[in-house]
Amino acid sequence: MTDSTNGRPRPAPERHRGAVTLRRDSIPPSTADQKLLDSPHRGEWKTKDAWRALRILSEFVEGFDTLADLPPAVSVFGSARSTADSYECELAENLGAALAEAGYAVITGGGPGVMEAANRGATEAGGMSVGLGIELPFEQGLNDWVDVGIDFRYFFVRKTMFVKYAQAFVVLPGGFGTLDELFEAITLVQTKKVTRFPVILMGADYWGGLLDWMKTRMLGEGKISTMDLDLIHLTDDVAEAVRIIIDAEAVLAETNEPR
Repeated sequence: MTDSTNGRPRPAPERHRGAVTLRRDSIPPSTADQKLLDSPHRGEWKTKDAWRALRILSEFVEGFDTLADLPPAVSVFGSARSTADSYECELAENLGAALAEAGYAVITGGGPGVMEAANRGATEAGGMSVGLGIELPFEQGLNDWVDVGIDFRYFFVRKTMFVKYAQAFVVLPGGFGTLDELFEAITLVQTKKVTRFPVILMGADYWGGLLDWMKTRMLGEGKISTMDLDLIHLTDDVAEAVRIIIDAEAVLAETNEPR
């Protein structure tokens, strides 16, 4: 099949599995995560899961080895479906640039939309731009503004990298994946599984209803405490977001100074 405008072959559908690239009929109908987690694959647990454990270990090693020398970094999350002219993409690009100018690397999921905008802002400002991709049946491929990119098979390995190498999380408007990362980060901080670091929501109009619900229902019914809500910062001001991150890092450094 060729493109009628230039006579060249149309780009084939593509999926990445670690170092492997699959196209056309070679793309399987399921992902590595699905095979690992789906109960219909129970018959494979004794024969294949031991080998999967080695593959999982190799992904951790690859991630640790690749990202260990990063400068201080901030993970930025948001929708892959946002258009380039959207408010959140403009905000993400400005944020990426401001973080780079403040000396931070920018880590995203490496995809399009908000992620691409944040990576672009960081790269054009002369900073380090990182993309942590994931094997999916859609929204595949790292955007062109990523300087250091890793494609993962397993979500939980990728999530570890987002947390381990970040000084803060900034969350822009997004869907289920963005909410997943947001609430996992808050839970890790709340339960002290990670050293406290800022979780910043940008997009007040988008997140306002969620925060109101958390205050009226979750807090109102005693499911969370006022201190838990204090873990979340809401702002549309890029300078304020960067200042929150810098101030938190300074407090942490002071706390960890030898007595």
